[in-house]
Amino acid sequence: MTSRLPAKNHRQIQAKISSKVAKLTPSRQAIIRPVLESPREFVLLNVRDLARKLNTGPTTFLRILQALEFDGYKGFQHYLHELSVSSATLLDAFTHPYPPVKMPGFLKGAAEQIENNLLTLHRSLDIQLVLKLARRMAKARRILLLGGDIAVTLTTYMEYHLTMVGLPVFAAGAPGRATHLARSMTKQDVVIGITFHRGLRMTIDGLEKAKSNGAYCVAVTDSLLSPLLRFAHDFFIVPVQSHSFASSYVAPIALIDSLTAAVANLNGNQLLARLKEADEEQRHGYRWYHVES
Repeated sequence: MTSRLPAKNHRQIQAKISSKVAKLTPSRQAIIRPVLESPREFVLLNVRDLARKLNTGPTTFLRILQALEFDGYKGFQHYLHELSVSSATLLDAFTHPYPPVKMPGFLKGAAEQIENNLLTLHRSLDIQLVLKLARRMAKARRILLLGGDIAVTLTTYMEYHLTMVGLPVFAAGAPGRATHLARSMTKQDVVIGITFHRGLRMTIDGLEKAKSNGAYCVAVTDSLLSPLLRFAHDFFIVPVQSHSFASSYVAPIALIDSLTAAVANLNGNQLLARLKEADEEQRHGYRWYHVES
């Protein structure tokens, strides 16, 4: 999903909610805080069940939402969903609210989740934003890819393909390297930060530093409430839901493939020359296995 909302919606919404909560009476603060602190426990409940769990009345809770300036209970549920995604841990991802499912059914559900992730990306991908980023990358002095922990797999994958096109790309998967490279970024550079759920400090701090230096910064994450968005000029929201304890990177990989295709199209002549070299190397180079005749 590649939502492009007004800056206030994704960069200031947390500060706005905190400010509004602070202005509530102590009794109303006591009602709403458990929901905001543990959103996964409440996000699927209707207003009556939620109010019952909080030992209050539906009307009282709706008045609290009105004071917080939410667009009804549906709008609050959407916010809770984003909050639960952005604050999820590995245990949250692995904990399932339903009874255990036998293996064939579980695997079928896992496959359907992968399909849904790809379908969500397909339906919501902002092609114009992909082209904009590809053009910026094609002209950039340097391209920095920030992604630590398991997201290193995504930055490495992207770095490899952009290197094939001849772009000046660097991937940073460790805090020290990310810090040093982010410091050297300028307005001539492009920086892409990739992190999901709670957000890795290394990636967020790196994108913040790069943006303060004038670099064009892009965020790839899974929630509009991700702190990564605060330091991005543009962003892509991609689903990483999984039936496993680990996130599914099928949709982020598909996004990278789309971006790679755009870059290749913009650098067609240069790519063709490099592919001709690669073709010769693949036919006769030492790296490839050849059957002895």
